[in-house]
Amino acid sequence: MIYDDLGVPRIINAYGTNTRLSGGLMAPEVLAAMAEAARATVEMHHLQAAASREIAKATGAEAGIVTSGASAAVLLGAAACMARLDPGAMNRLPDTRGLPDEFITIRSQRNMYDRALRVAGGRIVEIGIPDRVSGPGVRDAAPWEIADAITDRTAAIYYLAGAQSEPPLHDVVRVARERHIPVLVDAAAQLPPTENLRRFIAEGADLVCFSGGKALGGPQSSGILAGRQDLVSSALAQMLDLDMPEADFIAPAEFAPLAQMRGLPHHGIGRSCKIGKEEIIGLIVALRRFVAEMPEQRSALWQARLEAVLA
Repeated sequence: MIYDDLGVPRIINAYGTNTRLSGGLMAPEVLAAMAEAARATVEMHHLQAAASREIAKATGAEAGIVTSGASAAVLLGAAACMARLDPGAMNRLPDTRGLPDEFITIRSQRNMYDRALRVAGGRIVEIGIPDRVSGPGVRDAAPWEIADAITDRTAAIYYLAGAQSEPPLHDVVRVARERHIPVLVDAAAQLPPTENLRRFIAEGADLVCFSGGKALGGPQSSGILAGRQDLVSSALAQMLDLDMPEADFIAPAEFAPLAQMRGLPHHGIGRSCKIGKEEIIGLIVALRRFVAEMPEQRSALWQARLEAVLA
């Protein structure tokens, strides 16, 4: 085995799809699809358009792209909320002078991965007091506090989805809609259940980020950004290699808002988030499997793996 050849010891991973333990194992059909993808070349915006159709079908979103992990999805989503469809703004990021660059974040939802907001050039504005001891702070932040924090510098509201997240997403969305501010949901680890693929879009999120390499079963270095077509299109433009004559680029229908831009940006803030054709294909096949798989099948597979470890 290649790890033996390289002198890298193999381990029994009883933790889960943890990145430092190299993530999970992909299904044979995912691996086969990636190998097949490696035997031909394609134009990446056409491949991402195909991925968008699959992601939209699975999530109920207007559009979607495959990213190099959930953190990259957060970075690209943040960049899209700041630059929108302005190629000049895309070229300037992470310099945000003259741009809305504040991301309102509920203090109890701060996490190590929200650094991606700052990598894109954003600034985090914390609200709320997560006081679980004395009682008054159990609500974390009230909707009026979110509204009170919105200014002309606000780019978006960043919401970390989780079982304990407060206030509920629908309350956050209501405030955001009233002030015409997008909501960026980090749902990296919220799969399963399968229903969560559609839940956040259905509740009104403008952008949702998922990990592709956890329970979804895709490549470890993959993720999903799904949501509004204009914002997803902006995110894609800030990741793609667009070093071509402008007349040669025709925006696919899945990313039609790109046709509104006054020009093509240079390599954007998301260029370091480049994703390969093999990972995109692997994620698509894994997504199809995840949607088709019954929860009982998934539980049985995990049970079998645990029994193998215990044997």
